[in-house]
Amino acid sequence: MSKALSVRVTDELALKLSEIAEDTERPKSFHVQKALETYLSEIADLQVAYDRLHDTTDTIISVAEMRKELEL
Repeated sequence: MSKALSVRVTDELALKLSEIAEDTERPKSFHVQKALETYLSEIADLQVAYDRLHDTTDTIISVAEMRKELEL
């Protein structure tokens, strides 16, 4: 199932989207959906990294220890 979503974008962004849609012979909605999927995936990964960075219970090892553990 899909939902309709209305957004406002700059004229420049709308023009770029129209050009890409025309060049690829795909609807603008296809490109907007793919861009949103990519963004949401990236922001989720960023949140995981941020949470791990600030996790005081996460063990920190040196590069030397990491190389030894990975047998590099």
